[in-house]
Amino acid sequence: DGFQYRAMTQVIDMPWSWPVDVNYLEAKAFCNWLGAKKGKKLRLPTEPEYLRIYDENVYGDGANINLEVAASSTPVDEYKQGDFYDVIGNVWQWTESAIDGLKGFKVHPAYDDFSVPTFDGQHNLIKGGSWISTGNEILRESRYAFRRHFFQHAGFRYVESDSLVDGEYNMYETDSLISQYLEFHYGKEYFHIKNFPKACVDKIQPLFDKTGKALDIGCAVGRSSFELARYFDKVDALDFSTRFILNAINLRDKGKIRYLIDDEGELTTLKEFHLDELDLGEKVHNVEFTQGDACNLKPKYSGYDLIFAGNLIDRLYEPKAFLQDMIHRLNQGGLLVITSPYTWLEEYTEKENWLGGKKINGENFTTLDGLHECLDADFAFIEKHDIPFVIRETRRKHQLTIAQMTIWKKI
Repeated sequence: DGFQYRAMTQVIDMPWSWPVDVNYLEAKAFCNWLGAKKGKKLRLPTEPEYLRIYDENVYGDGANINLEVAASSTPVDEYKQGDFYDVIGNVWQWTESAIDGLKGFKVHPAYDDFSVPTFDGQHNLIKGGSWISTGNEILRESRYAFRRHFFQHAGFRYVESDSLVDGEYNMYETDSLISQYLEFHYGKEYFHIKNFPKACVDKIQPLFDKTGKALDIGCAVGRSSFELARYFDKVDALDFSTRFILNAINLRDKGKIRYLIDDEGELTTLKEFHLDELDLGEKVHNVEFTQGDACNLKPKYSGYDLIFAGNLIDRLYEPKAFLQDMIHRLNQGGLLVITSPYTWLEEYTEKENWLGGKKINGENFTTLDGLHECLDADFAFIEKHDIPFVIRETRRKHQLTIAQMTIWKKI
């Protein structure tokens, strides 16, 4: 018929009984074509489905692996393993599963960039090994993945299934600023200083009276929102940064999040946090994350028993207008909790809008003075506390900051 096949050592007449050598995209296209032709839902198997086939069919020693048979593929009906052929060996098998770290995954310092760069949703797992696979490549647990357009000694088998494959994946966050906040919210404690969002909620929890709705304004990547969900029936969590909100939603919906923290120069460490570490159960669904402007909230954000504004006030362009607006969004007897290190900067807030940190008529006027000026007519001042926190920049550089928490009750 004129077709020939280029094997590793020579060109031969087309061996039609051998498995095809294709990339993922070609294998997927074939499944779509054949499925449409037969009126069936056909696709590649997932990694768990392949493992199920392996566990129920692989026994004995017959397989085209380890260069023990030939320096090439062999007919697809030559090595039967249980009810299937070539569950291992002959050619690798493409799967629908994009590679992702399993729970507890950690980067090994001996080869720290082997796996993590492939956790991008664009590298699909191949399973089973090929005729040239040796060592751990043949193991059931081996996990190798390649870009979908790459060719290996890889073919495929297909399955008929009504189950759709979840195409989502857990991308790791690489933006340094966002990763700093993720570590700040979900990472380890540094220098024996407690996790700041949790410490804030723990401090105010004894003051909770009614626990219907809470607003976490300036929620960043969401730790304080989840902590409030332990006590409130509903938590509206808002932040101006879409990237912050997307990471919080990703954690809530997928149950885990990954991010890279800077160590030194271009060296990084992969971190992973699982939502079940917070032990919230179904209460995670009490939180609704939304992107929004704290100084321009929609009317629906009202009727709250608590408004928590964590490290927000000195980053607003109109902090006084924000405080006046919060008055009308709180229920009678509701709490307004503000934390801030009071680092006023003109790049965020024009100096004329600073609540404090300036001279008025030659006298020092602090932010606490400004808060009293804005709130005393509608709130009873309850108490204030200093709460320290640490933000890790690199392995050897950390920011130590002391925020002041003020607690106000609407009268």
